Amino acid sequence: MGHAGMAAAAVRYLRSAGAPTVAGPVEALPRPDLRAVREDERAPVDPARFRHVLGHFATGVTVVTAPAPDPGTEAAGPAGFACQSFASLSLDPPLICFMVGRTSTTWPRIARAGVFCVNVLGAHQGDLCRGFAVSGTDKFAGVAYDAAPVSGSPRLAGAAAWIDCTVHAVHTGGDHLIVVGRVDALGASGDGEDGEDVPPLLFHKGRFLV
Repeated sequence: MGHAGMAAAAVRYLRSAGAPTVAGPVEALPRPDLRAVREDERAPVDPARFRHVLGHFATGVTVVTAPAPDPGTEAAGPAGFACQSFASLSLDPPLICFMVGRTSTTWPRIARAGVFCVNVLGAHQGDLCRGFAVSGTDKFAGVAYDAAPVSGSPRLAGAAAWIDCTVHAVHTGGDHLIVVGRVDALGASGDGEDGEDVPPLLFHKGRFLV
């Protein structure tokens, strides 16, 4: 039975069951009106309570990196920061996104580069994550990495996966920025015949899951 036959059989069944028939084509529902929340409409949510409740959502952990600027610029060396707010966004075109605080001192360096690499950390890389979460230090000291194939951003050794990107768009989101990246190349620890999958580093209720 083809699709038309199955549809006709379904209609006959519904009619026999006493279901109301539809006279004419079904019209699409109107699109909802979208608007921004005004300042006087903000719900009185305590920031500490917000952090506590949202901490129940377990996430993976990433380190977002960007290549070193051209020689002679003020900021030497590559840039990178630990990022928990990361997600896939679109399959066609391939897009991902991450969120970064608007007060971040690392984000301007990534923005100037225009490219970045998302390193999905493995379960064994908790100490590495802590190092990239601290400001004012040489985060790459003693860290093994090579260059991502398209952007040249640091691709951290031992990571569970990596996604090499170009900055596609940046949107505001309260006290954070929503950065959308167009994926240029990517890979995972289990790629290849001899590859072994690296389990991910997970963060839940303010601590790493072990």
